[in-house]
Amino acid sequence: MTKPSTLDFRLYLITGRSQVAAGHTLLSAAEAALQGGVRALQLRDKELSPAELRPLAYALRELTRTYRAKLLINQHLDLALETDADGVHLSAGSPLLECAREQLGPQKLIGVSTHNLDEIDRAGLFAADFVSFGPVYATPSKMRYGPPQGLSALSEACRHAPLPVFALGGITAARRDDVLAAGAFGIALISAIFAATDPKDAALKFLT
Repeated sequence: MTKPSTLDFRLYLITGRSQVAAGHTLLSAAEAALQGGVRALQLRDKELSPAELRPLAYALRELTRTYRAKLLINQHLDLALETDADGVHLSAGSPLLECAREQLGPQKLIGVSTHNLDEIDRAGLFAADFVSFGPVYATPSKMRYGPPQGLSALSEACRHAPLPVFALGGITAARRDDVLAAGAFGIALISAIFAATDPKDAALKFLT
Protein backbone atom coordinates (compact mmCIF):
# COMPACT_ATOMS: atom_id res chain seq x y z
CA MET A 1 0.00 0.00 0.00
CA THR A 2 1.22 3.47 -0.84
CA LYS A 3 2.35 5.44 2.20
CA PRO A 4 0.85 8.90 2.82
CA SER A 5 2.63 11.45 0.66
CA THR A 6 3.61 15.02 1.34
CA LEU A 7 4.10 15.75 -2.36
CA ASP A 8 2.23 18.90 -3.32
CA PHE A 9 2.17 18.30 -7.09
CA ARG A 10 0.49 15.82 -9.40
CA LEU A 11 1.93 17.00 -12.72
CA TYR A 12 5.66 16.52 -13.14
CA LEU A 13 7.13 18.22 -16.20
CA ILE A 14 10.42 16.92 -17.62
CA THR A 15 12.44 19.18 -19.89
CA GLY A 16 12.77 18.24 -23.53
CA ARG A 17 15.01 20.74 -25.29
CA SER A 18 14.75 18.99 -28.66
CA GLN A 19 10.95 18.94 -28.54
CA VAL A 20 10.31 22.62 -27.88
CA ALA A 21 7.88 24.04 -30.41
CA ALA A 22 8.87 26.76 -32.86
CA GLY A 23 8.67 30.21 -31.37
CA HIS A 24 9.82 29.04 -27.94
CA THR A 25 13.08 28.38 -26.16
CA LEU A 26 13.30 25.82 -23.40
CA LEU A 27 13.15 28.62 -20.82
CA SER A 28 10.21 30.43 -22.39
CA ALA A 29 8.28 27.17 -22.74
CA ALA A 30 9.07 26.27 -19.14
CA GLU A 31 7.87 29.66 -17.93
CA ALA A 32 4.66 29.35 -19.92
CA ALA A 33 4.06 25.92 -18.37
CA LEU A 34 4.66 27.35 -14.90
CA GLN A 35 2.17 30.11 -15.69
CA GLY A 36 -0.26 27.33 -16.58
CA GLY A 37 0.08 25.79 -13.14
CA VAL A 38 2.98 23.33 -13.33
CA ARG A 39 4.53 23.10 -9.87
CA ALA A 40 7.31 20.57 -10.41
CA LEU A 41 9.95 20.57 -13.11
CA GLN A 42 12.78 18.14 -13.78
CA LEU A 43 15.85 19.35 -15.66
CA ARG A 44 16.88 16.44 -17.84
CA ASP A 45 19.27 16.68 -20.77
CA LYS A 46 21.69 13.83 -21.35
CA GLU A 47 23.30 15.54 -24.34
CA LEU A 48 24.65 18.49 -22.37
CA SER A 49 27.81 18.39 -20.29
CA PRO A 50 27.66 19.43 -16.62
CA ALA A 51 29.24 22.76 -17.59
CA GLU A 52 26.54 23.33 -20.20
CA LEU A 53 23.78 22.29 -17.82
CA ARG A 54 24.87 24.62 -15.02
CA PRO A 55 23.56 27.96 -16.43
CA LEU A 56 20.34 26.26 -17.45
CA ALA A 57 19.93 24.84 -13.94
CA TYR A 58 20.44 28.26 -12.37
CA ALA A 59 17.97 29.86 -14.79
CA LEU A 60 15.35 27.23 -14.06
CA ARG A 61 16.02 27.56 -10.34
CA GLU A 62 15.20 31.26 -10.59
CA LEU A 63 12.06 30.59 -12.63
CA THR A 64 10.75 27.88 -10.33
CA ARG A 65 11.29 30.05 -7.28
CA THR A 66 9.39 32.88 -8.95
CA TYR A 67 6.42 30.57 -9.52
CA ARG A 68 6.80 28.70 -6.23
CA ALA A 69 7.47 25.46 -8.05
CA LYS A 70 9.93 22.67 -7.34
CA LEU A 71 13.04 21.93 -9.39
CA LEU A 72 14.67 18.52 -9.53
CA ILE A 73 17.90 17.81 -11.39
CA ASN A 74 18.24 14.57 -13.33
CA GLN A 75 21.29 12.46 -12.42
CA HIS A 76 23.55 15.33 -11.32
CA LEU A 77 23.45 15.23 -7.54
CA ASP A 78 26.30 17.73 -7.26
CA LEU A 79 24.47 20.25 -9.44
CA ALA A 80 21.29 19.79 -7.43
CA LEU A 81 23.23 20.62 -4.28
CA GLU A 82 25.05 23.55 -5.87
CA THR A 83 21.88 25.22 -7.14
CA ASP A 84 19.85 24.40 -4.03
CA ALA A 85 17.37 22.51 -6.16
CA ASP A 86 14.46 20.85 -4.40
CA GLY A 87 15.80 17.43 -5.19
CA VAL A 88 17.25 15.00 -7.66
CA HIS A 89 15.82 12.46 -10.08
CA LEU A 90 17.82 9.27 -10.62
CA SER A 91 17.62 6.06 -12.58
CA ALA A 92 16.89 2.97 -10.49
CA GLY A 93 20.32 1.57 -11.34
CA SER A 94 22.28 4.69 -10.48
CA PRO A 95 24.92 4.21 -7.79
CA LEU A 96 24.03 7.72 -6.62
CA LEU A 97 20.75 6.35 -5.30
CA GLU A 98 22.64 4.68 -2.46
CA CYS A 99 24.05 7.98 -1.15
CA ALA A 100 21.52 10.57 -2.33
CA ARG A 101 19.44 10.69 0.83
CA GLU A 102 22.48 11.08 3.07
CA GLN A 103 23.84 13.93 0.94
CA LEU A 104 20.55 15.71 0.34
CA GLY A 105 19.15 15.41 3.85
CA PRO A 106 15.57 14.62 4.83
CA GLN A 107 13.85 17.65 3.32
CA LYS A 108 14.89 17.31 -0.33
CA LEU A 109 13.08 15.12 -2.83
CA ILE A 110 14.35 11.99 -4.54
CA GLY A 111 12.52 10.74 -7.61
CA VAL A 112 13.46 7.52 -9.37
CA SER A 113 12.75 6.29 -12.90
CA THR A 114 11.43 2.73 -12.85
CA HIS A 115 10.23 0.21 -15.41
CA ASN A 116 9.45 -2.85 -13.28
CA LEU A 117 8.59 -3.92 -9.74
CA ASP A 118 12.17 -4.72 -8.77
CA GLU A 119 13.24 -1.17 -9.61
CA ILE A 120 10.35 0.20 -7.57
CA ASP A 121 11.54 -1.89 -4.61
CA ARG A 122 15.07 -0.54 -5.00
CA ALA A 123 13.76 3.04 -5.00
CA GLY A 124 11.90 2.40 -1.78
CA LEU A 125 14.92 0.76 -0.19
CA PHE A 126 16.94 3.95 -0.58
CA ALA A 127 14.25 6.30 0.74
CA ALA A 128 12.98 7.76 -2.53
CA ASP A 129 9.95 10.02 -2.27
CA PHE A 130 8.30 8.92 -5.50
CA VAL A 131 8.89 7.00 -8.72
CA SER A 132 7.98 7.45 -12.33
CA PHE A 133 6.84 4.27 -14.10
CA GLY A 134 6.57 3.54 -17.79
CA PRO A 135 6.40 3.79 -20.61
CA VAL A 136 2.65 3.41 -20.26
CA TYR A 137 1.98 4.33 -23.89
CA ALA A 138 4.29 4.44 -26.90
CA THR A 139 6.65 7.43 -26.88
CA PRO A 140 9.90 8.16 -28.77
CA SER A 141 11.79 9.16 -25.61
CA LYS A 142 11.28 5.71 -24.06
CA MET A 143 11.66 3.41 -27.08
CA ARG A 144 14.89 1.91 -25.71
CA TYR A 145 12.93 0.52 -22.77
CA GLY A 146 10.81 -1.67 -25.01
CA PRO A 147 7.14 -1.67 -25.96
CA PRO A 148 4.61 0.28 -23.91
CA GLN A 149 3.57 -1.49 -20.74
CA GLY A 150 -0.04 -0.41 -20.74
CA LEU A 151 -2.55 0.41 -18.05
CA SER A 152 -2.60 -3.06 -16.49
CA ALA A 153 1.13 -2.94 -15.74
CA LEU A 154 0.72 0.58 -14.39
CA SER A 155 -2.08 -0.57 -12.13
CA GLU A 156 0.05 -3.45 -10.83
CA ALA A 157 2.96 -1.09 -10.19
CA CYS A 158 0.71 1.30 -8.26
CA ARG A 159 -0.67 -1.51 -6.10
CA HIS A 160 2.85 -2.79 -5.43
CA ALA A 161 4.64 0.48 -4.80
CA PRO A 162 5.09 1.72 -1.22
CA LEU A 163 5.41 5.28 -2.53
CA PRO A 164 3.66 7.54 -5.06
CA VAL A 165 3.82 6.53 -8.72
CA PHE A 166 3.86 9.03 -11.58
CA ALA A 167 2.75 7.49 -14.87
CA LEU A 168 5.13 8.30 -17.72
CA GLY A 169 5.19 7.76 -21.45
CA GLY A 170 2.89 9.01 -24.19
CA ILE A 171 0.38 10.55 -21.81
CA THR A 172 -1.90 13.19 -23.27
CA ALA A 173 -4.63 15.22 -21.62
CA ALA A 174 -7.16 12.79 -23.12
CA ARG A 175 -5.42 9.89 -21.36
CA ARG A 176 -5.07 11.64 -18.00
CA ASP A 177 -8.19 10.17 -16.41
CA ASP A 178 -7.31 6.64 -17.53
CA VAL A 179 -3.89 6.63 -15.86
CA LEU A 180 -5.24 8.21 -12.69
CA ALA A 181 -8.01 5.61 -12.58
CA ALA A 182 -5.31 2.93 -12.84
CA GLY A 183 -3.92 4.19 -9.54
CA ALA A 184 -1.25 6.69 -10.53
CA PHE A 185 -0.60 9.44 -8.00
CA GLY A 186 0.27 11.80 -10.83
CA ILE A 187 1.55 12.20 -14.36
CA ALA A 188 5.07 12.82 -15.65
CA LEU A 189 5.51 14.05 -19.20
CA ILE A 190 7.60 15.92 -21.73
CA SER A 191 6.16 16.41 -25.19
CA ALA A 192 2.51 17.02 -24.32
CA ILE A 193 3.59 20.38 -22.91
CA PHE A 194 7.01 21.20 -24.34
CA ALA A 195 6.02 20.36 -27.93
CA ALA A 196 2.82 22.37 -27.67
CA THR A 197 2.62 25.72 -29.42
CA ASP A 198 0.96 27.06 -26.26
CA PRO A 199 2.60 25.33 -23.25
CA LYS A 200 0.51 27.35 -20.79
CA ASP A 201 -2.73 26.14 -22.31
CA ALA A 202 -1.37 22.59 -22.55
CA ALA A 203 -0.57 22.61 -18.84
CA LEU A 204 -4.00 23.97 -17.97
CA LYS A 205 -5.64 21.07 -19.82
CA PHE A 206 -3.92 18.60 -17.51
CA LEU A 207 -4.77 20.53 -14.37
CA THR A 208 -8.45 21.35 -14.94
